[in-house]
Amino acid sequence: MAATPATPASVGFIGAGIMGVPMALNLMKAGHKLTVWNRTAAACKPLVNAGATLAASAAEACAATEVTFVMVSTPEAAMACAEAAAPGLSAGKGYVDVSTVDAGTSQAVAAIVRGTGAEYLEAPVSGSKGPAEAGGLIFMAAGDKALYDKVAGPLDVMGKAHFYLGEVGAGAKMKLIVNSVMGSMMASFAEGLCLTDKAGLDADVMLQVISLGAINAPMYAVKGPNMVNGKFPAAFPLKHQQKDMRLALALADELAQEMPVAAAANEMYKTARRKGKDDDDFSAVITALQ
Repeated sequence: MAATPATPASVGFIGAGIMGVPMALNLMKAGHKLTVWNRTAAACKPLVNAGATLAASAAEACAATEVTFVMVSTPEAAMACAEAAAPGLSAGKGYVDVSTVDAGTSQAVAAIVRGTGAEYLEAPVSGSKGPAEAGGLIFMAAGDKALYDKVAGPLDVMGKAHFYLGEVGAGAKMKLIVNSVMGSMMASFAEGLCLTDKAGLDADVMLQVISLGAINAPMYAVKGPNMVNGKFPAAFPLKHQQKDMRLALALADELAQEMPVAAAANEMYKTARRKGKDDDDFSAVITALQ
């Protein structure tokens, strides 16, 4: 039987946003020594208060650790982080980007990282703020298999499941597909709530009926009551959901795959963005219909 690769002795974490902070805190609670960096240093305060070391740059965070995780919000940010981190990477180090980006961006990041001699893994997550806090994320990984094996321990700490999908780009594509389905489901749910209201029916009863049937989904129970009351506390910002819809539709265009439902849902998210809902939860898509 092959020996299980040792877990990283030291871990870096770049990105201290709505997802990065709880993920990093879970790593620290599990005993990992963390060195952290964020473009806005003040965002790292909860991590530093918990015992993390604040690096002066992305490169310093990578140079000080064996494996670095990255959680940022856009493809542009992912590229900027990789370029900034590269001087601190070298053979024997690992770079794990858990951000949601398109396959082309992930492949470009991989080229930068591997150009330093380091190993690269993309591992975008399914799950928002709540699962991040609870260590219940799902990782869709692709890239260097040896690095995937090495970071199995940290992935287990931050998530409830992780899958290895092969070559770089496969994880990014899977994540975009999953998020496009989620976005379409939420848009349809919003339509149903609005129609319930217009028909003079009780929204609470509608939520109960859905919760007891085959179409029930956890996010309906979590988001539904707040949507009925016009409250959208951000667990997954709407601007990021619309970004993922856009990237998924771009992937579909590349592959000549029709996605009429996702395309229609994307228009709803764009309407909600025009109404100023960028930083609200993605369930605020309901405002596109109100």
